[in-house]
Amino acid sequence: MKRIWHVPCVAALLMLGGCGWFETTTEKPTPEAPSLGRPSNTVSEEPTGRPATKGEQALAEGVLAANLQAPWSIAYDPEAIYISERGGDIVALNQADGSQQRQTLALEKEVHAEGEGGLLGLVLAANFSTSRQAYAYHTYEESGTAYNRIVVLELLEDGSWRELRPLLEGIPGGAIHNGGRLALGPDGKLYATTGDAGQSALAQELDSLAGKILRLNPDGSVPEDNPWAGSYVYSYGHRNPQGIAWSQEGTMYAAEHGPSGNPGGHDELNRIEAGANYGWPDVIGDETGDGLTAPLYHTSQATLAPSGLAVDGEGRLLAAGLRGEQLLRFDPGTDEATTVLEGEGRLRDVLLLGEWMYVLTNRTDGRGQPQADDDRLLRISMNS
Repeated sequence: MKRIWHVPCVAALLMLGGCGWFETTTEKPTPEAPSLGRPSNTVSEEPTGRPATKGEQALAEGVLAANLQAPWSIAYDPEAIYISERGGDIVALNQADGSQQRQTLALEKEVHAEGEGGLLGLVLAANFSTSRQAYAYHTYEESGTAYNRIVVLELLEDGSWRELRPLLEGIPGGAIHNGGRLALGPDGKLYATTGDAGQSALAQELDSLAGKILRLNPDGSVPEDNPWAGSYVYSYGHRNPQGIAWSQEGTMYAAEHGPSGNPGGHDELNRIEAGANYGWPDVIGDETGDGLTAPLYHTSQATLAPSGLAVDGEGRLLAAGLRGEQLLRFDPGTDEATTVLEGEGRLRDVLLLGEWMYVLTNRTDGRGQPQADDDRLLRISMNS
C-alpha cells in the first residue's frame, strides 16, 4: 500500500548528537576571482528526462516549528536548530523544550530581501559549540544594484547575531537567480552556489562569480587546489543551483533550476566535478556538446524547482521541490526517480540526521498559498 506523508500539528523533538568537521580561522582580505580561460571536460552519458513517479511514502512525526516567514536554510546543532528567514532574521528552535525564538541579525550591509534575494544560506561552523560562529549568504544592494556576499556570523549571549567579517562580496545578484546555498564539504572547505542573476551569459564567463559553485577556505581565501589558480570557481555553467550535498563516499551533488518559459522544466540533479562545465545557457536536458557535462537526471518538461538537497545512507538524493511541491528521491545506481513526500506545499530545504528527516516548507515566499501556521519545519521518520 502506498501512503502519503501528512504531518500532524504535534511538536516532538529528538535530541541528536552532532559532529563537526571544520573550524573558522583568522581573518583574510576579501579577494576577487581573476579572468581565466576555459577547460576541456569530458562529455557525460545522456540521461532520459522524465518526471518522478509516486513511490512508497510514510507518516511524518510532527511539526517542530511554525509561523516561519519565508524560511530558507536549516542549520543543526544538538542544542538548537537554526533557520534562516529571507527577511533577515534567524529562528532558533530549542532542542530541550521545543521553544522557538526569532533572533535578530546585525550586518555591515543590510539584507536586500527583494524578489528571490534576502538572507539565504546558513551553516554552522564545526566548532560552533565553542566559537558560536556560523557562515551566511545574503543579498545586499549597492548603488541601486543587487549583489550577494558570504559572511562570518557570531551568536551573542543575548540571543542575537552579529557579523564578524566578510569572506566574499560582489557576487552578482538580482530579483531572480541568486543561488545561495552554503555547505561545508568533507574536505574542510566552504562551498556556495550562485545563480546567473538573470544574465545567463555570465554562467559561462569564468571571470564572473555568477552561475557557479564556489569553493573557499573557511577564512575566505582561495584553496590552492581549486581548478584555476586564484579563483573561487569550482564548477560553472549553472543557471540557479540551490542545493549541494555529499554521499558518504564523498561524491558531491547539486540541484539546479532549469529554464522558465518554453521550453521549461529540465530541472537538474548533477554530479559535481572540479572544473566541469554544466552547459547553461548553451544546452539543457539531454542536449550536449564538446566539453559539457550532462546531468545525472532532469525532469524533462515537468517542473520541480529543486532547492535543498540531501543524500541518504544508500546514496540516494533527496531534493526539496518548490514549484513541484514534492520531495523527490533519485537513485543514481538505478536511475529511479520517485516522489516520497507531497501535500505540504512548496518545500525549501531538507536535512537528514540518523533516522529522521527534517523538511522546511516555503509557502510564505510570495509564490505559495500559505495555510494556518505556515511556514513550518517538519520532522519525518525515515523508518515509517
